[in-house]
Amino acid sequence: MKLYELQIQDNEDEIFAISLVENPAIESDFMYFGKETEMFAAVDNDKHMLIGAILIPDKKIIRVEADGTPYEVFFTKETVAKLAQNYLAKKYTDQATLEHDSKIKGVTLVESWVKDGQFDKSNNYGLNLPKGTWVGMFKITDDKIWKDYIKTGKVKGFSIEGLFSHKLVKASIEEIIDKEVMELSDVEANVILSHLKALIKKDKRYGKGQRIEMESYSDYGNGISNNAKKGIELNLKNNNKCATPVGKIRAQQLAKGEPISVETIKRMYSYLSRAEVYYDETDMNACGTISFLLWGGKAGLAYSRNKLKELGLIEAEANPSIPNSSYPGETPKKNKYIHPALIGQKK
Repeated sequence: MKLYELQIQDNEDEIFAISLVENPAIESDFMYFGKETEMFAAVDNDKHMLIGAILIPDKKIIRVEADGTPYEVFFTKETVAKLAQNYLAKKYTDQATLEHDSKIKGVTLVESWVKDGQFDKSNNYGLNLPKGTWVGMFKITDDKIWKDYIKTGKVKGFSIEGLFSHKLVKASIEEIIDKEVMELSDVEANVILSHLKALIKKDKRYGKGQRIEMESYSDYGNGISNNAKKGIELNLKNNNKCATPVGKIRAQQLAKGEPISVETIKRMYSYLSRAEVYYDETDMNACGTISFLLWGGKAGLAYSRNKLKELGLIEAEANPSIPNSSYPGETPKKNKYIHPALIGQKK
């Protein structure tokens, strides 16, 4: 699963509201001062005050891409501290929402601090929070919000709304295996290298000092190469609008007769066996036809099927969950998104 550090890179990156929510993404409920809470008896019960964690550093939070792919995000201690400072500097203390939906009045941040040690005053309120946590105390002047949402437990904590930049710090091999070398970030390149090293070390020949060659095949013949060339030509005539970036890259590889790995052969079989229904020899301008040719066409389907049988893989993966040819999705362009509750996403 991909992991991103959320950062402040320009003036657009900020927290612009804090919301009262039932399910805080930071998994830390606030405490409220009232008649039912004896441990806070020293606080004036009529003041309607809330205290809790606004943002916890280094906590990984699950997010979901538009295509359903999950990933994780986190903030460093330095970023949390800067966000806390900027929130006050921009005078956002009365910017509050309810469940990241409606803007509400009568909720004001009256105290804000970042926990800096074991004797932090948040301990006095029974909050066991890690160092670097942004803690806030809120004054609630709207009686309806206090009675209908806080005392009833309909809302249990704070969650932020903001805009941040993403920095990729970890990627999975499955998500980047089909990228061209020049497309790889430093993090993704390190993932590929680590994966290759692990594969080599597993090979029994590694310990014996024998030469090791990565398994690949170039015995797929001219039929596949010619189909790929034809697909490239047809796609150019149609303004290069057909196929995913992965499909276009694969076509160039096949057209040149370059060696292909077992994983690539699996992807060929997975895609071509599903896409054959869209291939229409009578319509050479259809994207279904062009995409099918880019991956090697019928010759590619036959070759990939036979090669997997030869390798003893086709029976185990006759209806496989082989990674398909779909492009795994770009990381955010400037890697930005609106961050409501660290649950939903607006781009």
